[in-house]
Amino acid sequence: MGPILERPKGVEFRRCKGNGDDIMHTYIIEAIRTPRGKGKLDGALHSVEPAKLLGQLYQQLNQRLSFDTGQIDEVFTGCVTQIGDQGGNIGHVAMRLAGWEARSAGVTLSSFCSSSLTTLSLARSRILAGEGDLYISAGVESMSRVPLMSDKPYGFRDYEASQKIPVIPNPLIADIIATRNGYTRDALDQYAVQSHVKASVATERGYFARSLVPVVDHSGTTLLDRDEIIRPNTTLEKLSQFIPLFAEQGIGGFEEVVQRYFPELSSVQHFHHAGNAPGMVDGASVVMLASGKVLKQMNVEPRARLVDMSARSAPPHLGLCGGLKSAEHLLAKQNLKSTDVDLWDFNEGFAGIACDFRDQLGIPDEHFNVNGSGIAMGHAMGATGGNLISIMCDELERRHLKRGIIAISGAMGAGGAALIERL
Repeated sequence: MGPILERPKGVEFRRCKGNGDDIMHTYIIEAIRTPRGKGKLDGALHSVEPAKLLGQLYQQLNQRLSFDTGQIDEVFTGCVTQIGDQGGNIGHVAMRLAGWEARSAGVTLSSFCSSSLTTLSLARSRILAGEGDLYISAGVESMSRVPLMSDKPYGFRDYEASQKIPVIPNPLIADIIATRNGYTRDALDQYAVQSHVKASVATERGYFARSLVPVVDHSGTTLLDRDEIIRPNTTLEKLSQFIPLFAEQGIGGFEEVVQRYFPELSSVQHFHHAGNAPGMVDGASVVMLASGKVLKQMNVEPRARLVDMSARSAPPHLGLCGGLKSAEHLLAKQNLKSTDVDLWDFNEGFAGIACDFRDQLGIPDEHFNVNGSGIAMGHAMGATGGNLISIMCDELERRHLKRGIIAISGAMGAGGAALIERL
């Protein structure tokens, strides 16, 4: 698995004070992630098998906290494309390769892009049900080694099935949402430019340093220590040269479905392209969850409390709006307004989808995706939920704020959201 990684300079772990009320809560002890590497053959992380990529985070977690891995009740891992290097229950494989001995076999699952929010929810549910006290919610996706759709999913590939569900390609859904909302190409491109600018500033100023774990090769040489696809020099002029993904095809093959579900649209404007879409990347994430009981035994202060979660689906024809439904449900459960939340991090599944999420919930720009998101840093599908948790913990700590919500939308309407509070 390579050498044990050193604790980052300046990282200290505070001792837990705690009280009797802690027992009924679920806490985030630690949340770490790898940098995201370009999901192509020349990407910095292509040479690292996904099980080893995730395994390096397990090693780092153990190095930081010095705990007995036999205390772990179960490990849940999100991974969307479970074939080849990511097949055969990769979550369990990665755990064993790292030398971990959890009490139960690891579980790998897919709920599309919100997979590692689902694993987080499963771990939280186990704790609240009293089935265990210490869990790992992980995620991994190596899109350079196991490309999107390489598992040839039936619901997407079979014409009859895709028409019946229905499955509209994500870029086309984004174009439909943008058309309905009246977003212009310039507005969407400007949003993308800002995502890169924010992510670049956050990287240069070290905002991600607390949770980011550099990836090394077998000899200990650093392969990547920052998110690889951030382009700080992105401009409107450069993005204007990109050809929209559905410019030539239009709605060809989806005419009947679009007319059935969006009869108010006389046409669809095709404004989404590779420059204002989420990048395909390699990456992994790990979140450790604990009950108050184990928190005291480990004698560490948690980074945050996992207050509540929601998993709600949008209709399949609105396949990238599940995150919005989940966030709305989460706010309603907690009797909160969007303005009661200090920070929001919504995975940028295309610029139009992110703008729609922000506008539907009435989130001020200064509270929304303050360090950029998927357009600038990429979307390592199975790992994205954990990625956002670690980034949110970092930013709440840096700004001394209390409450943050992360949300993700995925294919076929899947979605998830989580509310965390800094203690």
